[in-house]
Amino acid sequence: MDETTDQSLSRADLARLVDCFYERIQVHPELGPIFNAAVDDWPEHKALLTSFWASVVLGEGSFRGNPMAVHRALPDIRAHHFDQWLLLWQQTTGEVLEADAATYMQTLANRIGHHLSRGVGAVRPEFMMQD
Repeated sequence: MDETTDQSLSRADLARLVDCFYERIQVHPELGPIFNAAVDDWPEHKALLTSFWASVVLGEGSFRGNPMAVHRALPDIRAHHFDQWLLLWQQTTGEVLEADAATYMQTLANRIGHHLSRGVGAVRPEFMMQD
């Protein structure tokens, strides 16, 4: 599988994944309150994240945003929330996508999550604390 794109995935596949995943996020006992407080318009947020993943996976270049700044601005987010997010992502990709595509999406999310976690932790010492 190509390191930078996965042509077995379509934008429709990514939209379906994002929709399913964020439906689960909204009701997650720990992640739900953080996301629900930060997201005013779920359909708009899902469209934005579909563009993010389409840009990462398909090379679309349609995403406009700054994920690092957004995550740094969330006062209640902690390092363990990234772990929970990644676990839910792994479960959802495993259920929604074919095995190879799920593994590819999990690898990308792990890389991105690690980068975001380090970036948030660099400017917010409380980030590493458990609530």
